[in-house]
This record gives sequence, structure tokens and C-alpha cells, in this order.
Amino acid sequence: MTKLLYITANTKSEELSSSKTVARTLLNSILLKYPDLEVEEVDLYKEHIPQLKYYYYEKRNKLITEEERKKLTEKEQKEINTIIKLCNQFINADIYILAAPMWSLSFPAPVKEYIDCIVQSEKTICFDENKPQGLLNDKIRTFIYVQSSGAHIPWIVKPALNKGLNYVNEIMKFIGIDTVKELLVDGTGVTEIERQEAITKANSKIENLIKSI
Repeated sequence: MTKLLYITANTKSEELSSSKTVARTLLNSILLKYPDLEVEEVDLYKEHIPQLKYYYYEKRNKLITEEERKKLTEKEQKEINTIIKLCNQFINADIYILAAPMWSLSFPAPVKEYIDCIVQSEKTICFDENKPQGLLNDKIRTFIYVQSSGAHIPWIVKPALNKGLNYVNEIMKFIGIDTVKELLVDGTGVTEIERQEAITKANSKIENLIKSI
């Protein structure tokens, strides 16, 4: 069964979060077209995302063996098991939606912590002659990044200012997901009228976006 993994990174409720509001509309629209999709949701502010400790790894991006894990504390073993669970969940999906606001030209910190958990040697990447290669090109996968921002960002300065979007695009392609798309909720402004206008504009792009999945 085709799986969709919906990841959110905002402490606001869905009603107050522009990125989550648009992402939910996107998700529901995808389900109308593909009703048999299996959906899993991960809230990065509710799910525990482990901090990566050096002694969890035997070498670059490769977790220590199961035997070595037994030498760690029970809490540390649980942390590693959570890392593995998050990574396996990501690998098993076919379509991904990540909804997050632009914060300080990037995204909220839990997004980076989550990505660090899923970039694992022999799971999502491998090293061939010490050069990393993505492993998630084994099937058709589509990643959609839904990002909200208060300002309208002109396309000419987007590469310089939109570092979160750039990073997500690059890291997904790094692990082997070639189809990475964006759905930007720009110009949410400071008033509810501005926010709703930005949401409406972003929602108008959903139909064409789904056609490309």
C-alpha cells in the first residue's frame, strides 16, 4: 500500500498555523484523488526527537551495533531505538509532506534534528569509496515542502534568503528523492486578512501540484 508521511513543525494549532492549514488542505486533496493512501502523521513538537550523541555511532552516520547498544543505559538504548523507528518510518513512505514556518531564514530546530535522525548509513545513504550516495531512489517518491512566511520573497533573492527551503531540497535529493516540490504560503503578514489571502493563494496551487504526483 502506498504510504504518505505528514510531518509538521509548529507549536501552533492547525487553525492558527498557516503552513499546517495549507498542508492539511493539500493532504485532504491528495486523499480525494488517492483514497487508498495510508497516512501517518508526525508532529515534531509532540514526538520525541533524540539528540544525536557521538557514542551512538560507530562511524559516520552509522549507528553502533545491537551488541554495543547493550552497554548503554536503558534511556540511551531507547533513544537509539527511536532514531531507528523514525528512520524506518521515513523509508517506508512514498509521499512526504513537511509543513513548517520560515524561522530566521530557515525552519524550526526540530526539523534539523529530525533530518539528522533519518540520514543513516546503510538505510538512506551509503558510502562508495568514501563518497555518500542516496539510497531512496529505489522507488518513486515525492517530497512536498509547505512553508509559510510573513513576507513576500521575490524570486530573485529567494536563493539567498530562503535557506530552509534550499536545505530541504538539497538534503532530500542527497538521500535519493529526486522529486522535491514546494508549496509556499508567502506574505501571511501581520493581520488575519493578509494571512487568509496568503492561504487562499497557496491553496489555489494545490490542484496543479497534485497532478504532478
